[in-house]
Amino acid sequence: MQSPLIDLSIIIVSWNVSGLLADCLDSIAAAPVRRTAPDGTLHGDSGPSVEVIVIDSASQDDSVAVVRDRFPWVHLITETTNIGFTRANNIGLAQARGRCVFLLNPDTLVHKNTLPALLDYLDTHPDVGIVGPQVLNADGTHQSTRRRFPTVWTGIFESTWLQGYAPRRVLTRFYASDLPDDGTVDVDWVQGCALMARRAVYDQIGGLDTGYVMYSEELDWCKRARLAGWRVVYAGHTTITHYGGKSSEQVDAPRHIYFQQSKLRYFQKYHGRGVSFALRLFLLLSYGFQIIQESGKALLKNKPAMRRQRVTTYLRVLWALASGKREP
Repeated sequence: MQSPLIDLSIIIVSWNVSGLLADCLDSIAAAPVRRTAPDGTLHGDSGPSVEVIVIDSASQDDSVAVVRDRFPWVHLITETTNIGFTRANNIGLAQARGRCVFLLNPDTLVHKNTLPALLDYLDTHPDVGIVGPQVLNADGTHQSTRRRFPTVWTGIFESTWLQGYAPRRVLTRFYASDLPDDGTVDVDWVQGCALMARRAVYDQIGGLDTGYVMYSEELDWCKRARLAGWRVVYAGHTTITHYGGKSSEQVDAPRHIYFQQSKLRYFQKYHGRGVSFALRLFLLLSYGFQIIQESGKALLKNKPAMRRQRVTTYLRVLWALASGKREP
């Protein structure tokens, strides 16, 4: 990183979501901040100084043109290939000049006073390294983004076909659903759709682990921050809106693959190879069971087209989990 010259660097990784990205940037423009353009000019009259860095990961829509035409105060970095969410964020982090950084998804809306409030919280709590706001769905309902670190039981039940059968205490603990939605409380980690960190955290622990293409990278980053002695706080008194998964939902099979492989990487790093091997075996059996189940339903003419698509997806995931590779 260069020397900090401004208060906050907002880093947005975007892929084929030009409309949502434009709405996100409009919400930043409406916030009480002074936006610093690449040429040093300021946009806005008052508030903390902010730069916005957008890394476009080879979008095929008009994202690049929209940013260049409508948002000249944005520092735009364009990639010729889709380099993945984690690598793209690290490119932004390396360019950032702020004393704090804010990893922000393009499918979000920043509410008016959220940026100053999160900065103020970090300024008044020097032992807090990472803070995340309360996240709302498009209809204004609460979206769970605060977490405790996963246990082995979490790895088995969470986001598998067994989730509906999980003991309540397993998921209550993981999702921190015992904590108030509008409270400001210490947690183990916050999701990366909106995650603010002080520069000192990045300087101490480095960027995101690029072994995670997407999913669990913020879990890992918060874990490393916690191990380095920093607090992680969920700031429920601040809010953003998150539409959720608008880039990842474009590629169904890779989404499953990246999610499960990231889960395995986390457990290998922090729980050991034995636990990771056992979890991999469970996931192989789980997806194998789902393939048999969906195939049977297809033979019974129960939504056969949908069942065949699921079988194709699960076969690709099964191959990736067995081989350790991304795609067949």
